[in-house]
Amino acid sequence: MEHLITVLQTDRSDSEIIGYALDTLYNIISNDIEEEEQDDSEEENSQKQADDLGSQFTEIFIKQQENVTLLLTYLEEFDFHVRWPGVKLLTSLLKQRGPQVQQIILVVPMGVSRLMDLLADSREVIRNDGVLLLQQLTKSNAAIQKIVAFENAFERLLDIVTDEGNSDGGIVVEDCLLLLQNLLKNNNSNQNFFKEGSYIQRMKPWFEVGDDNSGWSAQKVTNLHLMLQLVRVLVSPTNPPGATSSCQKAMFHCGLLQQLCTILMATGVPADILTETINTVSEVIRGCQINQDYFASVNAPSNPPRPAIVVLLMSMVNERQPFVLRCAVLYCFQCFLYKNQKGQGEIVSTLLPSTIDATGNSVSAGQLLCGGLFSTDSLSNWCAAVALAHALQENATLKEQLLRVQLATSIGNPPVSLLQQCTNILSQGSKVQTRVGLLMLLCTWLSNCPIAVTHFLHNPANIPFLTGQIAENLGEEERLVQGLCALLLGISIYYNDNSLENYKKEKLKQLIEKRIGKENFVEKLNFISKHELYSRAAQKPQPTFSSPDHMIFDHEFTKLVKELEGVITKAIYKSSEEDKKEEEVKKTLEQHDNIITHYKKVIREQDQHLEELKQQVEVLKSQNEQLQTTVTQQVSQIQQHKDQYNLLKVQLGKDVQHHNSHGGDAVQMNGVPAEEIGKLREEIEEWKDKLELLQGQLREKDSLIENLKYPQPEMGTTEQSSQMMRSDGSELDNELHKEVETLRTQIQSQSTDITRLQAEKLELLQQMNTVPIPVSGDDDAMPAAKTMELEGRLSALLQETQELKNEVKSLFEEKISLKQQLDSSNSTVAILQNEKTKLQQEVAESKKEQDDLLVLLADQDQKILTLKDKLKELGEPVEDEDDIESGDQGDEDEDEEED
Repeated sequence: MEHLITVLQTDRSDSEIIGYALDTLYNIISNDIEEEEQDDSEEENSQKQADDLGSQFTEIFIKQQENVTLLLTYLEEFDFHVRWPGVKLLTSLLKQRGPQVQQIILVVPMGVSRLMDLLADSREVIRNDGVLLLQQLTKSNAAIQKIVAFENAFERLLDIVTDEGNSDGGIVVEDCLLLLQNLLKNNNSNQNFFKEGSYIQRMKPWFEVGDDNSGWSAQKVTNLHLMLQLVRVLVSPTNPPGATSSCQKAMFHCGLLQQLCTILMATGVPADILTETINTVSEVIRGCQINQDYFASVNAPSNPPRPAIVVLLMSMVNERQPFVLRCAVLYCFQCFLYKNQKGQGEIVSTLLPSTIDATGNSVSAGQLLCGGLFSTDSLSNWCAAVALAHALQENATLKEQLLRVQLATSIGNPPVSLLQQCTNILSQGSKVQTRVGLLMLLCTWLSNCPIAVTHFLHNPANIPFLTGQIAENLGEEERLVQGLCALLLGISIYYNDNSLENYKKEKLKQLIEKRIGKENFVEKLNFISKHELYSRAAQKPQPTFSSPDHMIFDHEFTKLVKELEGVITKAIYKSSEEDKKEEEVKKTLEQHDNIITHYKKVIREQDQHLEELKQQVEVLKSQNEQLQTTVTQQVSQIQQHKDQYNLLKVQLGKDVQHHNSHGGDAVQMNGVPAEEIGKLREEIEEWKDKLELLQGQLREKDSLIENLKYPQPEMGTTEQSSQMMRSDGSELDNELHKEVETLRTQIQSQSTDITRLQAEKLELLQQMNTVPIPVSGDDDAMPAAKTMELEGRLSALLQETQELKNEVKSLFEEKISLKQQLDSSNSTVAILQNEKTKLQQEVAESKKEQDDLLVLLADQDQKILTLKDKLKELGEPVEDEDDIESGDQGDEDEDEEED
């Protein structure tokens, strides 16, 4: 061993020898025995020896923590011949000394993270053995489980499961599911991380099954079984309620519950998968209202369709079904009714006379429960009794309604109540399992329901039967029935409202003391909680029994026993005087409670009123502070206004006073500085000057336009000139068109003449060519003269035509230039009109601002008067306006005299 470790320490560069050393260490430490033909005893002995030797070698190896650290470094090597033996060696070490090796790996920096890299190895052998290594590493160690989970283990494992084919995959899927169970089971942190990471949604494809479910392989059954267990880990009743509830809702919203219900109602599913699916659906819907409502709406694919609950109950009360399947159906029914008052009411309503189907075409859940309750199969009796007890759990209203249920026992006999029928079967001495189930039902029914207790006591045969059962000395099995009878009798005493004269609390206690004895009664009562099967049932809600004979107690009933055992014992030992005193004390306490409740209400109201008053005081304080601040500001403003008022009186002239006389001397009173008013007036004057200047420029431009078109200055205002320019332009255009048409007509006529003359010229030329030339000079001169005359006329006509064409061209050019001048004049007029409009708007705005200023001065004057009144009320000396005006008037008179 030491030499091998030395090789690991010194020969790191030689990967081959390192691989051999690791493989040798693995063979030394491993307990795997080669398959050989040998007896079982020999195999056991050799296995024990191998265990001892493997443990010893493991102890030697991990004694030095550096050896484990060295092994972790070799796991980082990519060489297959080094990495694979290292993985197997570390797995074997964890199998032999798991807790010690886990602590060493936790101490090593990044120890767990190095191992997580194995899941990303492209070589499947190393990846698969890495999964096995992590299985051993995460066993029973929450710290390592959290580290592995936060190293993205869920994502990687789910990817592997998907790549391998989900439930159709091989043993690798099984290993991944086992590792997932290690990470999630009893680890609330990892469960929450799994839910928050939306990994629940990725579980839905696991449960997609086809229509043909025959011929499932053993590996698929194993995989699906582990997948269902993984779902149950997330919604286990032992988890915190908040975490379980959030996982249940997530499973509903992602469709996982719907997929499970599809498997539940499918045909051809193996029995063990169907049983585990029922258990899984049970815990997914347990205590979750939305899931319970959905499950109630699921129908089986039958004709006619039946609710899934009815189909499951039919399996539960059928004695030919497997025992494990019947237990699973009972658990499913219990989970459906857990904290589900709506579901409880629906089940009980199927038993009430008004809702029973008279035609008998459909079987209801209530009819199945009653049928199972009174069948000859004791297991069906027990299951039906427990199921019906869960329908009444913590629901006093339904306990009272169930008293109305009437049963027809035989033809010709009157119907009896369900309560009476239960007690009748109980008194007939049936099997122990049947009697235990009926007693649990009666105890659940009568607890916290005085009306049911009265109905039970109204039958005179019930109390003698119970006392007779308790008083007898019977065997071990009957002692349990005696204890349950004692519990039922104790409930009849504790919840008795003394409405029946013969069965008041005191008389029942006297009967117990005479017929049974208080000590004997309490001993029989305490025997229930001491029973071994009671302790098993109290551990978890799921009814798990090794055989039908062990199916005795229900989990919820154990809670009821624990709650009532002590109070019934106290009630039995109390005397009548103590009962009276207790009743008086109860009444007094009730009165005190009422008084306390009343005073609490009064105090609560007073607290609310006091809180409101405090808020009002705070508001008033803030308002007072604001008002004081406002008063201070107003005093300073008044002083400023005084100063401004005096300045305005001095600076403003007579024109300003005359202008403000209509506004009640608002200008002098508004507190606006005189400089601003002067600036405003100057700006107004400037705008007026600008307006007049622009109007003058506009008139000049209008006259310029008129001069350009018509020399005669016959135009009026700018608007008239623009209109006349448009009309005259159109008239000029029409005249030009007429002239052009006339010229075209003349040109056409002249062209016709020219053509005629040219034709004549051609004729003459032809005649000249045909006629022989005379010798004499006179005869020769006449045609030549005529030709010259014609040529002259022709040239004159051509010249005239060319002149007309030139004239038309010049007229067209003149027309175009006039149009351009007209367009430019129109645009100039439009621009000037826009400028004029803007100037008019600015003048109007200036006038409006001036009016607003006057209104503002008037408002300010009113405000000053109000502030003066407030100052007078506060006792501050204020100069009256009349005094100031008289002083100002005197100043004005003096100024006039000086003038």
